[in-house]
This record gives sequence, C-alpha cells and structure tokens, in this order.
Amino acid sequence: MRDRQHKVKKESNQQELCLIFSRYPEPGLTKTRLIPSLGGKGAAELQRWMTEKVVAEAGRLAAGRPGLCLELAISGGDERQLAAWLGSQLRCREQVGNDLGARLAFAFDQAFDRGFQRVVVVGGDCPELTSDILSQAFDRLRHKEMVLGPAADGGYYLMGLRRAVPQLFQGITWGSGQVLRQTLRAAAQVDMEAFLLPRLADVDRPADLDLLPTSWRSRLP
Repeated sequence: MRDRQHKVKKESNQQELCLIFSRYPEPGLTKTRLIPSLGGKGAAELQRWMTEKVVAEAGRLAAGRPGLCLELAISGGDERQLAAWLGSQLRCREQVGNDLGARLAFAFDQAFDRGFQRVVVVGGDCPELTSDILSQAFDRLRHKEMVLGPAADGGYYLMGLRRAVPQLFQGITWGSGQVLRQTLRAAAQVDMEAFLLPRLADVDRPADLDLLPTSWRSRLP
C-alpha cells in the first residue's frame, strides 16, 4: 500500500484534506482493550461500525464541499481487503511511525508537502462525530492555526492544522488522560492558540460501551 500512497496526488483545486485514522478490523488486533468485554470478533465489529460511521459523515461533508479531499490513514489490511470493506473510491494511505505521535506528525507533514492548506485528522472511533462538526473544524481553520476536538477521556478526537508543527507530538503521554492538556501546553510553547470544538466521547474502554447507540449495543456479544 505504501507504493500506492506515493502515487496519489492532490487534485489541483483541493485545498482541504480530511484524513481518517483507523485500523483494519481484524479480530484480536483491534480495540484490544474491549476484547475482555466483547471478544476479539465483537471488538473488531465495533471498530468496523465506528469507522464506517465516521467515513459516512466525512463523505457527507465532502459531497457538498468541492475543495475537500477525503482519505483514510490505515493500519493493517491490504489493498484488496480495504476495497472490499470501504470501496475502491476511498483513497487509502498507510500510517507511518512507531507510535501515535510519530504517525500523526508524518501524516500532517506529508499532507502539507502535497500542497493542502487546511488539514483535519480525525479518529475512527468517535460515533458522535458529525459532518457539521467536521465542517466547523475546517471553517475555523480559515482563521485559526489549530483546531482540537476534546475527547471525554482526556485526549482528542480531532486535530486541524494549517502548517506542520512537529512539537505538538513530542513529549505526549499517548493513551493517557493527559494528552489534550499536554498538547495544549505544547501549542502554547510555539505560540499557537487552539480553537476547541464540542467535547465528544471516544469508545476505547468497556465503560465507554454505554455511550453507543442502542441499535449498536443490541448487535454486540
């Protein structure tokens, strides 16, 4: 897939990129903190549903926003598997880096190298995310250097930038409840002020399962 990602170029009229971070829903390798509650297959199915929901919301926004490019930054799965899951029209790029910070830094750096002016990276595990919130993120980036979507667990479900800032991903305790606070501190150190979007819940832990729509919970083990 890495060869494919280098062949994908930005359309000349596209100034905005929405990049969805997710993992191919392979049982046992995804949403591992939920496996004790849901089993490997159930955790993978939840990952599948949440990613599809985020892709649908982003696609709804892209359909009415001609300058927006939508792509998936994926870990796991091959080109055939991804096409069977989400279709061949969605552009996929491989995540690169040893931890989340390195992967985010690489994604933003590559996006700006390709000529995008406003880049929003969003996680694939936030069922509450809507196209309206994504639209607000891009609209705010016209006037703000940075946009963050605070997550209920102390992290963030969305980051939007107008330029690559590697310092934002250094010294962060990834996976902890300090991620948002540490990121805001890192932003202040480089004289960046973040606009904060509505606080939403990621679904990562067993306690988060109560936040899922009833129709989803009824389908889980």
